[in-house]
Amino acid sequence: MRLHVPLAITFLVGMFMLVQFFVPHKVGQDVYDSLLAWARIIGAFAMVLGVGSLFQRHVDRIRRRRPEWGYSVVTLLSFAVMVVLGFAWGKEKGTPFDWMFMNVQVPLDATMFSLLAFFVASAAYRSFRARSPEATLMLLAALVVMLGRVPFGEHVYHKLPSMTEWIMGVPAVAAKRGIIFGAALGALATSYRIIVGLERSHLGGESGH
Repeated sequence: MRLHVPLAITFLVGMFMLVQFFVPHKVGQDVYDSLLAWARIIGAFAMVLGVGSLFQRHVDRIRRRRPEWGYSVVTLLSFAVMVVLGFAWGKEKGTPFDWMFMNVQVPLDATMFSLLAFFVASAAYRSFRARSPEATLMLLAALVVMLGRVPFGEHVYHKLPSMTEWIMGVPAVAAKRGIIFGAALGALATSYRIIVGLERSHLGGESGH
């Protein structure tokens, strides 16, 4: 019973969303708006559960003095400070919350993404080794694009900028669309398995065959 009821609800809601998308009607649109409102309510409760899980995990790590438990202390203190600042003075421009966000959170984000640049460069170096025809083609395309994006490239060969635009507008877009199509087909297949009850991992059960 605990498994069949959620499966039945999933099937009915999934079929309704499918029919409502292809057969628009006022009744269907009203029910759709109500479902979106319920989804927002459930999302709010899920956020509360997420905050509770965050506190439970980090408090347990601090209490047991697990490795790197000091980071948990910083996490909880930062969370508490931002919550207090937000509730006490709001989050409008010029408030302490806004100052903390702009002078702490934003620089930390910039630092993290700047560090990622080194990992990207390392991965690019490993990927662009001409060990196969595919890697050689990728290396040549990357060289053309990089040179075509800087003023120096036009002095090397005057058609490099136009070649760069062609690479970015034709082969790159075609590959990206192929990836998007593949992801969409995967999402459709997963949605179908969930609606008909073949995929039950989200309910804590095993997937069907």
